Amino acid sequence: MTTMNPALDLRNLDVDLPARPLTLVELLALLNRADSTIGDIAALVEADMALASAVVRTVNSAMFGLLRRVETVGEAVRYLGTREVAAITFEIALRAAFVPTPAMEAIWTRSSQAGLLMGRSAMALGLDPLQAHTAGLFARSGQAVLLVKLKTPYAELLQAHGHDRLQLAEAEQQQYGVTHAAYGSALCAAWGLAGDVVRYVRDHAHPAELAAAPGSPARRLLTLGLIVDDLLSGRTLPEAVATHTPGSGCTGDTLEGALARPWERLLTALAPA
Repeated sequence: MTTMNPALDLRNLDVDLPARPLTLVELLALLNRADSTIGDIAALVEADMALASAVVRTVNSAMFGLLRRVETVGEAVRYLGTREVAAITFEIALRAAFVPTPAMEAIWTRSSQAGLLMGRSAMALGLDPLQAHTAGLFARSGQAVLLVKLKTPYAELLQAHGHDRLQLAEAEQQQYGVTHAAYGSALCAAWGLAGDVVRYVRDHAHPAELAAAPGSPARRLLTLGLIVDDLLSGRTLPEAVATHTPGSGCTGDTLEGALARPWERLLTALAPA
């Protein structure tokens, strides 16, 4: 019996990637228009039932702590603002592009939390919040692609090495000749996402010192992502910050200050009722 080896050609990654959803195409067109309004975005959201539900559900979640429920899409969009609605649209589009399974759901849950934390922390670090949110959300999108392609063998690889980004990338390269980071960055490029997002998704699986120059915006974004990964893996904020501060161009106090409140709110939102 021969061992499965897809012999994936990195130059042809786009052949195997999900097509960009129409809602995302329309949203990106609106975001690129100087004269687009919140009303235009609300109309787009209202036309997509899954997106409309997600937007209203998000604004009423514990992350926002509103004193009264928001019941209309228009009100939810006005409260959230363009960036938050765009991030929700990206997440809905990404989830819809893949058949749901327990393993896939685990990827999206972690991705959703990472994107949320990165987006909420970015401005304090001089980073674009939407790009940071999108980078965290799409960082594992290549895992979804490989899970679809390879099914059980890749699920087992994730189970064995998914706790360590560098170990996982090495195992992927050895067994399949390609990493999830390569597939994820190709998906981001095919869907027309920002160049900084494409680079982050491509580089996050590599050692930080090789992926981005010390002190650069790319390094700050990568540092933010590494700290968030550590938090979601069970490390404390001071531990994660101390590990990843060197070379980031930020002080430990700045990094901890940027993440402390978003992390506290996420923990509150995830706590059992």
